Amino acid sequence: MSSYNRPLEIHVHGQVILRAEVVFAQLQDALKPLWKYAGARSLADAADSSYEDEPGIKFDPQEHLLQMCWTIEGDDDFRQTLDEMCMNLNELAQTGAAIEVTFYDTEFDDEDEEESDAQSRDDFVMLFVGPDPAAIMQVQRDLLVQDVVNLMERHFDGAELGGVVAEIDKLFGQRFDDLVNSLQLGKPPRGSGGGHGGLGHGGGRKPRHLH
Repeated sequence: MSSYNRPLEIHVHGQVILRAEVVFAQLQDALKPLWKYAGARSLADAADSSYEDEPGIKFDPQEHLLQMCWTIEGDDDFRQTLDEMCMNLNELAQTGAAIEVTFYDTEFDDEDEEESDAQSRDDFVMLFVGPDPAAIMQVQRDLLVQDVVNLMERHFDGAELGGVVAEIDKLFGQRFDDLVNSLQLGKPPRGSGGGHGGLGHGGGRKPRHLH
């Protein structure tokens, strides 16, 4: 079977804090690319995940929170669905948020495929949504600092890493200054993040989903 005909198991995972005035109907419209891809007629019909142990897509109106831990079978064309979803969620988000998407090649077998030189279609994408570029860059910066500090704390005490964090802030600050100059945007807060971003990719075989 051609690798491009093999189905992909796609897991969408993340939490987005929504504006206080957002109601279910608005969220259903924003997530229409997802539930239409699933072949459903509404968000409620598509909200359940393929796995019973996953909560699926949930809206908490009291906490103004969208929670996604949702798996669907699909293909690479799902990426366009994600682009549309992110643009829609930007309009509803109160703060910046990261959404993890794992593409898992369910029929790839490492041992069986070695002889045919086939490659797994696994992929991992990190998406960012937010009300403006400053909120998005805030999340990107915070995630990068967390990753760098976690890595370097294997060799250094956390108190020694202030200079490293300051350099990361400078990089994001410069990126945002460029945006301010070109788009006349509001300045992001220093020290806890800032900036504009899109998505990132990671290779290699991944677990079915990440928590």
